[in-house]
Amino acid sequence: MSYIVDFKNVSTIGLESSPVAEALAGLRANEARYFMNKYKHEFTVVPAGESQETLDYVNRILKEERDIGFSAKPLETSRFQVENIQMAYVFYEDGLAVNVMYTVDDPKKRAVGFKLSEGMEVPKELEGKFKFARQKSKLAGTIRGSFFVIKGEY
Repeated sequence: MSYIVDFKNVSTIGLESSPVAEALAGLRANEARYFMNKYKHEFTVVPAGESQETLDYVNRILKEERDIGFSAKPLETSRFQVENIQMAYVFYEDGLAVNVMYTVDDPKKRAVGFKLSEGMEVPKELEGKFKFARQKSKLAGTIRGSFFVIKGEY
């Protein structure tokens, strides 16, 4: 069942099994606020078990571009298009959020982003491969983020 993320009343719905559920909920709400403010888009998530196609898409890009496969359990996904940008998100139980930004008409603006919830360790799959910048968020505390540019076509 889908859930529209409320960034005014942050909830851990769907994320309860995460050891950093509060921080992950804040991170998810932070993304929802961004898309509402910038694009007037309601950020909707679905349980990972109901969105295999989105999981396969994100996993394929991670595997083919950087040979990355996460051992953490995916909890939720989101997939939508705003303007000319296709977005896909996966929120993992350990507190990791992965997003794929894929512009439809500009191959120079395609990337995979990683955001780490406050309180989680850097996943072993990313250790030493990426430098993480810190960003403060009222909803999520300190978010650590990194990204890489997508070179292939998906």
